Amino acid sequence: MVIAIDGPAGSGKSTIAKLLAQKLTEKKGGEFTYINSGNLYRAITLGCLREKIDISDSEKIIEYAKNVKIEYHKTDVFLDGKNVTDLLHNDEIDRFSAPLSAIVPVRHIVNDLVRSLSLGQNIVVEGRDMTTVVFPNAERRYYLDASADCRAKRRHDQGVSNLSLEEIKKAIIERDEIDKNKTEGSLKISHGVQYLDTSDLTIIQVYEKLIEGID
Repeated sequence: MVIAIDGPAGSGKSTIAKLLAQKLTEKKGGEFTYINSGNLYRAITLGCLREKIDISDSEKIIEYAKNVKIEYHKTDVFLDGKNVTDLLHNDEIDRFSAPLSAIVPVRHIVNDLVRSLSLGQNIVVEGRDMTTVVFPNAERRYYLDASADCRAKRRHDQGVSNLSLEEIKKAIIERDEIDKNKTEGSLKISHGVQYLDTSDLTIIQVYEKLIEGID
């Protein structure tokens, strides 16, 4: 089974997808793997920064993405054999991963990787184009949303950014514009996808609403 979740940054996708994978593994007795597609773009961004590749040099970025070894184990991302999960969420990665993820050949590389990770697996996968491009025929498809104010506060409360609340909100709105206007794989609500605004919901309430359609 493939459960695909899309939505903008801070809408609760990562938290709910991880929780769904955990709970479904417990309930159904088979492993459900959680995949955060955004972390794959972030891993490529981290690698490019380490290699001192200019973030505007799309050709070098594409070449790097083609050759780097990225693996997913449980909920962790490995870059060239090393666990980099804890290095993927900071202001620098946030700033550069959005334009990098807009490079079409890089999207193809990541989407092919996500599909390969899903082979023979039960997965809960989240991102920006999982329900529209990568798994348009997934058994369950969801789009989670929330107001920019709510998403900025969630990000601020995580304590992983050195930006002020207003700066985080500005960055989120800018990220939304990039995601909605990508040449390929743009953020949008596909026909038949269940839409849920999480602004005023707890993570448990979101989980309860989603699990109704899965059981």
